[in-house]
Amino acid sequence: MNMKILVTGAAGFIGSHLCERLLTDGAEVVGLDSFDEFYSPAIKRSNIAECLEHKSFSLIEGDIRDVECVAGILSRNNINVIVHLAARAGVRPSIEQPLLYQDVNINGTMVLLEAAKEYGIRKFIFASSSSVYGNNKKVPFAETDNVDYPISPYAATKKAGELICHTYHHLYDMDIMCLRFFTVYGPRQRPDLAIHKFARLIETGEPIPVFGDGSMRRDFTYIDDIIQGVMGAIEYCEGYEIYNLGESRPVRLDELIGEIEKALGKKAIINRQPVQPGDVVQTYADVAKAKAKLGYNPQTDIADGLRIFVEWFRNKR
Repeated sequence: MNMKILVTGAAGFIGSHLCERLLTDGAEVVGLDSFDEFYSPAIKRSNIAECLEHKSFSLIEGDIRDVECVAGILSRNNINVIVHLAARAGVRPSIEQPLLYQDVNINGTMVLLEAAKEYGIRKFIFASSSSVYGNNKKVPFAETDNVDYPISPYAATKKAGELICHTYHHLYDMDIMCLRFFTVYGPRQRPDLAIHKFARLIETGEPIPVFGDGSMRRDFTYIDDIIQGVMGAIEYCEGYEIYNLGESRPVRLDELIGEIEKALGKKAIINRQPVQPGDVVQTYADVAKAKAKLGYNPQTDIADGLRIFVEWFRNKR
């Protein structure tokens, strides 16, 4: 892969895996990360440590909202593609801090798109989210479904990001792919997300908070499958397109807990709590478009993915 790629959010869960894959495939990678306090910066530094040993990787500590920082990166590097993964993440925290989510996720995306326009970078990959579908009644969720009814500020910022991307494609003929990720998990998953949090609490014999009756369903997608989809988007980035990247096999919350118990060899203590505002009932990706256009081919079922996650989880402690 003879190209130079800017990855924002490079030290995060998905970003660090993508950087490693790009480097393995021969790309030069510039990583941008702010190492904010949403979760421990030390975890992010551990995520990116292996990349820092690679001669084709450089890391810049900075904020996507910093116009001068972003312009400086693009002026000093002959970037071919921007993969924009950096965001303030999480549905529930976005309800508590909506203005921060608007600032990081919308303003930050605008800063990157404007800089890409100014420095002639034609290809832009935007990490969107399955949360844009809200409580969509039709399943599986298809890219053509109406997504005008997000139910959290986080989801609204991701929908806004897609619209801004379309504006820049229309005005400046940029090639932009918006990728709707469906509940990504695997080694290095953020510690606040359900699988990581449940594994940690079950391992130490503490109760796990279960919101609702366990019937909530999520289309859990293993990290390697997501990375394969992102690589396809980089290769086939043309025009303006939206793609679902999911496993297309939704799993009930109570079934997920059972699979984590099997992988850990321990039983969970359940602490039932009310359904949280902003949580959707289910996610379920129609991935036919990504399969046809990007060569996307998710391979990892939940039992296999959890077994690999638990092995990583226990080795890292």
